[in-house]
Formats: sequence, C-alpha cells, structure tokens
Amino acid sequence: MTCKLTTLPFDCLHEIIEYFEKDRITLHSCLLVNRLLCEISVKILWRDIKDISSYKTSSLSFFNTIIACLPNESKELIFNNEIFISKPTLQSPLFNYAKFCKKLSITDISKIINYSLGNELTINQINIEDKKYLITNEVIKMFMNQASLKILTYCYCPLKNNYSFSCLPGIRNLSEFQCNSNLSSDFFHQLSQICHNLQSISISFENDISNKLKELISLQNNLKSLTLRVRSGTSWKKIIPSLTKNSNKLTKLHLHSENNDNLPLSFISLFTNLQEFKFSFLSYFVSYINIKDFEKLQHINFPKLQTLKIPYQCPKPEYLMKFLEINGKNLRRVYICEGICEGIFNTVFNPKGLNKNLILSIANFCPNLERLSVRINSGESYNTLETIFNNCQYLEFISVWCGKKDMTGILFDIVATYSSKYFCELVLYNSNLYLINSKDLELFLISWKNRKPKKLLTLVIIRNTTIDEYEEYKGNIINDENNEDSHDELSNRDQNLKIIEEYKKLDIIKFRIENIKEEEESEYYFY
Repeated sequence: MTCKLTTLPFDCLHEIIEYFEKDRITLHSCLLVNRLLCEISVKILWRDIKDISSYKTSSLSFFNTIIACLPNESKELIFNNEIFISKPTLQSPLFNYAKFCKKLSITDISKIINYSLGNELTINQINIEDKKYLITNEVIKMFMNQASLKILTYCYCPLKNNYSFSCLPGIRNLSEFQCNSNLSSDFFHQLSQICHNLQSISISFENDISNKLKELISLQNNLKSLTLRVRSGTSWKKIIPSLTKNSNKLTKLHLHSENNDNLPLSFISLFTNLQEFKFSFLSYFVSYINIKDFEKLQHINFPKLQTLKIPYQCPKPEYLMKFLEINGKNLRRVYICEGICEGIFNTVFNPKGLNKNLILSIANFCPNLERLSVRINSGESYNTLETIFNNCQYLEFISVWCGKKDMTGILFDIVATYSSKYFCELVLYNSNLYLINSKDLELFLISWKNRKPKKLLTLVIIRNTTIDEYEEYKGNIINDENNEDSHDELSNRDQNLKIIEEYKKLDIIKFRIENIKEEEESEYYFY
C-alpha cells in the first residue's frame, strides 16, 4: 500500500497528507516512511511552531533543532558571546525547517528559549538575560528571513521587547498581525516601513497606544479583518481615526471587551462592506451589555453582512431585535448566547419570555439562515424552534445550548418533524450523553432513517467535562445480541452509544463528542 501511495504525483500525495493536518499521530508516522512523505509531513507540522512546541519535552527538542538550523553567522555570534549549549543537535538538519513556518509567535519563541536555557546558563554566568535575548533575537531573525511567513504574533514577552526586524524579507509578505498596543514605537515604525499589505490586524489594548501603531494601520492597502480587544480602563477610541482609509475594504470586525461598556461603537457604521461582525462583550455583573452607542448602531444597514456572532452578553434585547429587523435578511450565520449570567440574574434582568422574543426575531427577520447557534432555557422557548425551522428553509446546522436535562426529546422531535431538506448537522451544547433519554434518541434516529430524501446526519455533543466518554466507552459496547440481559445492564450512556454505533453502521449518522474550549478555539461557538 505504501509503495502504491508514494508513486502518486506529488500534488496528489500532498493533498492526501494535507487531510491529516490535525492528526498529529498520523503525520508523525509519515515521517518514517520515506523522504518524500517525510518532507510533506514536516511542511505541515512546522507551519505553526506552537503545534510542535506546546509541551516542555517537545520544547527542548524544538530548541535543539532550531539552534542547528541557525545560519553560521548566528552560531558564531552565539559562540563569540560565550554562550555554550551543552547538548546541541550534532547532525546537520534534514531540511531548512524555518522555511516551512507560516505562523510565528515571538512570545512562544521567547518562552521556549527561556525554558530550554534554564539549566544551560548557570547562575555563575553574567548577563544571563542578555544571552537569552541574543539567542532569541537570532532565532527570530532566522524565521523572519523566510518568505513563507504569513502570520506574526507579538504580545507580552518575558524578555526584552526591542527585537530588530528591519530589512527582513519575511515581514514584507505578512498577511496577519497580532499584537499588544504597548510594544515599542521602534518596532511599529520598522513594521510600517516594510509591511503594507496586511489583511488582518488584531490588537489587545493596554494603557499605552503608540502613534506608530496608528501609522501602521493607516498605511495598510488591503486591510480586511480587524480585531480590537480591551479590558476595564482601556479603550480603542484613539485608534479609530486610523481606520478611515480601509473603511470600505474591511469585511470582518471583532470587538472584545471585559467589564468595559463605555466604548464607542458608532464608528462601525463606516464599514459599509462588513460581512462578519463579532460582538464579544463580557461583564460579570449584568445580564446584558448596556452600551449607549449600540442604540445608534441598531438602525444602521449593513447590506453585505452575512455573519453575526454574540458569544457573551447581548446588547439590550430591543436594540438587537431592531438590528436583526434591518440586517437579518442577508444573514447566513448567527450565534447568539443571550447573556451567560442569565441563570443567576434572571429574575432581575431578564423578564419572562425575553429569550423567546429574541428567537422569534431570528425566525421572522433571518429567512436565509444556514447556520444558527442559540441558547434555550425552557420548553416554551424550545417550541419557538418550530418557527425557526418553518421560516428558515435553508438551515443546514443548528447548535442549541441545552439548559435543562429533559429538553432533548423535545428538540429531537422538532428537528425530525420541522427541519428542511438541507438540514444535516445538530449540535447539543453544554450537554452530556448520559443526559439523553435512550428512547428519545432511538426514535429520532428511526425517524431520520426514514427521511426523504435521505441525508447523513452529523450529531455532535459539546460538553464541559474533560474525559471523552465516547472514546472511552465505545470499545466496551456489548455486541453479543444473544445475551438477553445485556440491554438491561447497560447504563443510559452505554445504551446510547450502542444505538449510535448501530446507526453509524447504517450510514445514518456521524457522531462525536467534544469538550467546551476557549473562545478562539471552539469550532461550534464561532464556526
């Protein structure tokens, strides 16, 4: 099989291996087959150094490899500064690994070197931090010299912050940049002189905002995506004038705030071609975000807006419903979690039926939806999903935050009865397999089996525990159909797994369980 595989054209073989991009075990096994498969796998593994250096043991191996890859002039500089690494990689590297890197985090590089040299540079040596900085700078320069580099992250760094990037060709080809606002002005100035074609910028605001950062933003020719993050006491107000040049080009905007609702939003109306808007405002003391500027924003028409994501607290519901009334027709993807504090503050802040009204607004104003994520807290609100399915005939995907144990059966019945011919994926968020009634599950799958036209259903459970119960228990399913007592002995969870396995074999369903992840990593929070 391996011989046949490696006789395929390179492009075809590359596409096959590319399929395993997130399967690190398979990629590592390909390293040992032959040089061709090894090279393809290495290219994929080294795209993002964070993927291969996230653990301390792999950090040491990664450190030795990048030291071996350094150009001779960097090695001489390290040696001349009396920096001696006791166990470097002796063999010449098989590849120029740095040229495969597309995503580089200066913070990660600094942490790796700081950890790896912790035992190498003894307390008897002077200027230890200077030596670490020198190595870090040379490693960063090596990566920056590669034309393959596309994404650069430069946030807080435990060492010095004055790395030199001037005249490095890799910077010129950057398409995405993530940073803190309080980095040195010299760095922002160097970047602004070289890099004019950034398509995405993400800024976490600190108290200091360099004028050179504003210059960097204003000099971009094709900025399409912008992320602004603030915490209590900080603001993006000073950066707004720099956004004017790219106002017609920007298509994606993400605003993130923690405990800070005194922020300007009216500038968003400048972005007439906005296609995706993510509003991540989080406050620990209220159920919805009372931002005055959203009162103005609710009336603005964004004719190209297709994606709206509100993962935390909403603006005032009446503002959001008006916004949906004006902009809902073009929306294809909507995620709305109406206040994560709702359960705690429900009696004070959320009048009865508020969640229902929001869901009905989606149904009434967003007829072209293809993907929807909502939070459901009552049987009455579940019933509004009938209206969603009836009005949104193009709906392919729905993710429902399961607030109560006994609601899954109602949801299954609604999906089976009212979903359109396009529907193919159901996600149960904040759920667990043992919470699902086995009879409800089997009736649902029987109904789906008899569905016309037939369509493979993907069922996903997103849960808030750390053990993958599906992987743990699917191997223990009792397959002996002759054992009459086996059905009774299975727990509700195991019985559900047995049902799922049965319908997987019939190609009725695909199934998996995932854990709730951090905001930026969660596929079903933000697609």
